[in-house]
Amino acid sequence: MADTTPIKTATLYRMVMPDHLCPYGLKSKDLLEREGYDVADHHLTTRDETDAFMEKHGVETTPQTWIGDERIGGYDDLRAHFGKDVKEEDETSYQPVIAIFAVAFLMALGLSWAMFGAILTLRAFEWFIAISMCFLAVQKLQDVESFSTMFLNYDLLARRWVRYGYVYPFGEAFAGILMVAGALTWISAPVALFIGTVGAVSVFKAVYIDKRELKCACVGGGSNVPLGFVSRTENLMMIAMGIWMPLKEYVLGW
Repeated sequence: MADTTPIKTATLYRMVMPDHLCPYGLKSKDLLEREGYDVADHHLTTRDETDAFMEKHGVETTPQTWIGDERIGGYDDLRAHFGKDVKEEDETSYQPVIAIFAVAFLMALGLSWAMFGAILTLRAFEWFIAISMCFLAVQKLQDVESFSTMFLNYDLLARRWVRYGYVYPFGEAFAGILMVAGALTWISAPVALFIGTVGAVSVFKAVYIDKRELKCACVGGGSNVPLGFVSRTENLMMIAMGIWMPLKEYVLGW
C-alpha cells in the first residue's frame, strides 16, 4: 500500500554569507528535520538581502521559520513550538556545577585505577576534592574581575580587604594543585583551611542570618547559581582537606 502520510513541510530563511554562517539557522534546520519536516531552505546571502527580508516581514532577527502559513519565529520560538525547554537569560542553572563535580569525580576514579589498580580508594576521594577545587578555581580565573565583584556581595574578608577577591581563586588553585600532587601539605592545608573557613562563615551569615538571595560566585562571576548549597559545599570540602591532609601525613603517618 502506498504511504498516505501527509508530508510535513516548513520554510526557513537563514543567513548564509561568505563571512558568516548563522549557527541558529543551522540549529533550526536540524531541529525541523529531526521533527520530520521537509525544509524549504532559503539562504540570505548578503546584508542588504537580510535587511530587506526583515523589513518586509516586520522581524528584527533571523533565522525565521514558517510552518504552513504560520510564522513560528526564531530558533527559541521554534523550540517552544515543539514543546522543548527554552532557557531564559537569567535562569538558574546548576549545569556548570554538575559538570565540574562529575568530571572531577571520574578523573579521580581514573587516577586511582591507574595508580593503584582499584577505583574506590581513599586517595580517589582526596583527588576528587582537590580536582574539584582546581576546576572551581579555573571558573573564577576566567574572569577574575567579575568574580571579585560578585564575591564582594557576601564575603566578609573581601569587604574589609577588596584585593582578597582577586587573591582567592589563585589560593584555591594553588592549594588544589598541591593536594593533587600530595606535596607541601604544610602550605596547601593552611591555605585551604583559611579560605574555606572564611567562605563558610560568610555564606552562612549571608544566607541563614541575613536571609539574602544572592548569586554564588563559586563558579565564576557570570554564573546563575544561587548562593547557598554549592558554595557551602565548596568551603566545607576545603575545610575537610585542610584538616585531613596534615592529620594523615603528620599524625597518622600514612
